[in-house]
Amino acid sequence: MILEALNYAATWPLTSAGHRPFIRSSVNLWARANRCRAAWAEHERRTKAAIVSAADACRQRRTVVVLGSGLLRDVPVSALSRLFDTVVLVDLVHLASVRSWLAIKRFRNIRLIERDLSGLDALLAAQPFEPLSFLRQVPYLDLVVSSNLLSQIGIGAARKLEGHADAEVLVPQVIAAHLEGLAHVPAATCLVTDVGYTVIDRNNQTHETVNLMHGIDPGPVRDSWDWPVIPFGEESRDYKIVHRVIVR
Repeated sequence: MILEALNYAATWPLTSAGHRPFIRSSVNLWARANRCRAAWAEHERRTKAAIVSAADACRQRRTVVVLGSGLLRDVPVSALSRLFDTVVLVDLVHLASVRSWLAIKRFRNIRLIERDLSGLDALLAAQPFEPLSFLRQVPYLDLVVSSNLLSQIGIGAARKLEGHADAEVLVPQVIAAHLEGLAHVPAATCLVTDVGYTVIDRNNQTHETVNLMHGIDPGPVRDSWDWPVIPFGEESRDYKIVHRVIVR
């Protein structure tokens, strides 16, 4: 708890006022990732491999943008820094622990952008709804990576819209807008996302299955695997929650 409090306190002055409410969830994720390091290792390895594969396929390697850079545990930062002239990391919050790690590594070509990638506020205000339109302004853009972000956009929108009369319509719109934005970006793309999860007990019986895409088809899949986001003992001795991850 002490380390979490320190990370929270150090991140607070580095984060814009509008995004400070999200620091707590980022710190909680950081703590969970540390506790579940062994269970998450294969997922992180495969995510990094998928991103490096997409980078290797680029004919030009000038600028790469990573959407949902998060804790950087599943982002091959060192490889991207070597391969590209500029690496842009985009997320709601960049924790002080992440910033410190980047500073220690002395990356010269990494830029951090703090941004809400859901576009939900614009949608609710009936404003132009293109959450990834800013990518058209990134010069020399050759690759865009969406890293384990899309489901979180949907989860965040569902929480914010809880009780809203049009929630069942708006949440799928937010998810679809992210996919559409990737489809129209003038660069190669790599989407890694969990699309659903299953609650499983110690007898390997399924108790619940949830579609995190809210009915939206993410498109053709190049690879997929299971990610034990909540292993036995994390929340309960009796069940685990396993997410299905795809690469597109």
